[in-house]
Amino acid sequence: MTELTNEQIFLIAVRKHQAGHLRQAERLYRQILAGEPNHTAASHNLGVLAQQVGQNDAALELIRHAIAVRPDWSEAYCSLGEVLRARGQLDDAVAALRQAVTLQPGNATAHYNLGNILKDKGQLDEAIASFRRAIALKPDYLKAHGNLGSALQEKGQLEEAIASYRQVTALMPGSPEAHSNLGGALRDQGRLDEAIAAFRRAVALDPNSAPAHNNLGVALKADGQLDEGIASFRQALALQPGMHQAHGNLGNALREKGQLDEAIASSRQAVALEPNYSEAHYNLGAAFWDKGQPDEAITACRRAISLKPDLFEARRNLAFSLLLRGDFAQGWEEYEWRWKARDFPSPPRDFAQPLWDGRPLHGATLLLHAEQGLGDTIQFVRYLPLAAQRGGKIILECPAELQRLLKPLAGEFPVVTQGRPLPPFDVHCPLLSLPRVFGTTLENIPAKVPYLRADPQAAGKWRERMAADAGSFKVGLAWAGSQMNRNDRNRSMPRSALAPLRQLQGVSFYSLQKEVPQLRDMPEELELIDWTEELKDFADTAALIANLDLVVSVDTAVAHLAGAMGKRVGVLLPFVPDWRWLLTRKDSPWYPTARLFRQPRAGDWDSVTRQLTQVLRAMRDKRMQLDVTNR
Repeated sequence: MTELTNEQIFLIAVRKHQAGHLRQAERLYRQILAGEPNHTAASHNLGVLAQQVGQNDAALELIRHAIAVRPDWSEAYCSLGEVLRARGQLDDAVAALRQAVTLQPGNATAHYNLGNILKDKGQLDEAIASFRRAIALKPDYLKAHGNLGSALQEKGQLEEAIASYRQVTALMPGSPEAHSNLGGALRDQGRLDEAIAAFRRAVALDPNSAPAHNNLGVALKADGQLDEGIASFRQALALQPGMHQAHGNLGNALREKGQLDEAIASSRQAVALEPNYSEAHYNLGAAFWDKGQPDEAITACRRAISLKPDLFEARRNLAFSLLLRGDFAQGWEEYEWRWKARDFPSPPRDFAQPLWDGRPLHGATLLLHAEQGLGDTIQFVRYLPLAAQRGGKIILECPAELQRLLKPLAGEFPVVTQGRPLPPFDVHCPLLSLPRVFGTTLENIPAKVPYLRADPQAAGKWRERMAADAGSFKVGLAWAGSQMNRNDRNRSMPRSALAPLRQLQGVSFYSLQKEVPQLRDMPEELELIDWTEELKDFADTAALIANLDLVVSVDTAVAHLAGAMGKRVGVLLPFVPDWRWLLTRKDSPWYPTARLFRQPRAGDWDSVTRQLTQVLRAMRDKRMQLDVTNR
């Protein structure tokens, strides 16, 4: 029988290799090299095979040997780059792939592999250029289209990413992965209807794909379809019980739905499966926060941060939990990370001037600027006089609704409406960073009230108008906040909860509820005096409040205004309130005249209203007794 040549053996080895018979292919490659050590193709292919089975050191030696024998071989440099990438030697891998494309500019695979490594290194612009070159050489290069889309998506060029993914779905319409990738880019762009359609197509193509169901669930949840999203996550877990991402997503959705015990169980399952899953630790902390367990929330948030220091939402929630339990020293430090959280409502200010650290100003000008909500500004503008004592000039920037109200506090210092040009200044500080600057603790809160006052002339006009109601106990009422607030569903009351107040005789209720949203109309059967159309800003509101005996409000700017004016105020709080109200106290260290009415359990506004009704009845009776005595 005629003995086979090395080239014939090599062709057989290649066929075995391509068919996945790796042991047989390896034996044949080695047989060739035993007789012909410089057989470059056998050395190269054996190196590729070694990489496939995870033997990267051996692969590196074999491919480098092939290059040493044949230094002008582009394909070998391409394979060398892949081995170096697998070893984590990304700079060396880039150098190898650049040599591959230099030797053979028309090698689409080399351009594609170079793009992959550049993407690994975060050099997205160069990666995109490499993928585009690969596609120009090979227009139907599916992997290049897909990875181009991924790089564009990572860079935030979502429209172009979507176009790349659509190219993949056009070339391979039956690919579930292609439709999932398209759905991900559409979701990131906020085109949720289209994203959901793409994910549904992926699920239809592969009903047994747990990742497809999980992706669909994420889009449905983002679209507010919580029940449908939860069903998709559960389907993903039915198919793949160990899928930690689906457990984490399910926990997050259950938390948003208010099923906190189930949310905690799902998040714990996620971290049990993947202890380094930072987002699941964050979600676990958020669920503990919602349950009113700040200690457990702190532990979970710290674990999330240790795994992913730039998970700024976890840092923000850590700050909230520390502040809620009164740990101000640590809480203010963590609160400085709030600017980097994705859903933080105020954009950071890009001033060239430095942030003020509290040191003496020596005549310099300090800009204090408002952030977040109107109530935040009212609460923390109390620090303005303390800042002025540091020996400088102050500029206060605030929303237009507060400009007239805050002007007396600022005195000779200018008060600038947000959006207007600012006078020159030397340093700046956001209002909610001032507690940190001044080292605020529970014991040294600057709580002297009033620090805001109504204009006497404006208050006098309301007094005259309310003279006919002089004999009643006058209560201002605000039961709903802005729907733009992410916690509004918890802090605002349904109008039905106010029904018990109608039992009170001798009490007049004055609406302080501006711009009442639909479905939050005036409480049925509760007679309200409503002059809110005449309240153009908070200076007008302050003038009305000055003539009331009591203000009752959920956690809105109205509560802060009444407290800042030293007016008696009842603050109606959800089971887990905003951090500034702390967790169990009936009083507020920020507002000495405030009394806090808390839900005994989540969503129980009826109990709050019953408590309030009893207190109002007692206050009314005391007022009536005083009136009789004074006659």
